[in-house]
Amino acid sequence: MPKALEQQHQAQESAQTSTGQKLDWRRKISDHVAFGLLVYTGLHIFGTMTQLKTGNGSMLPYLALVILVAAIIPACRWFEMRWEGLSEEQATDPALAPAFKREVTLMWAAVVGLPVVLTLGFKGLSALF
Repeated sequence: MPKALEQQHQAQESAQTSTGQKLDWRRKISDHVAFGLLVYTGLHIFGTMTQLKTGNGSMLPYLALVILVAAIIPACRWFEMRWEGLSEEQATDPALAPAFKREVTLMWAAVVGLPVVLTLGFKGLSALF
């Protein structure tokens, strides 16, 4: 019994962050989504603005901005909603760390990769037309 209590105490201690706050996957995913949307928007606007400065008069850069609203915001919200449904006990469970890391990695790959892919794709389409 003392060994089990000691293991439970160690698990609770490892669930705390360096600031002394308890680990909460819901809060952490919300932070990642917020920062991810900021990064995505910045990258997307930078890529789109370079296309708008070319002076082609194409509607494709504007279509790319519509994709921002129509695709990435609901996708990021989906990531966040998957973690918001956790109970208080599950939200502090360190066993969810691998799943959390996997989903955050996937989200950040989309956040950084999608603006590049969209910009290159629309640039290729504008070259065709």
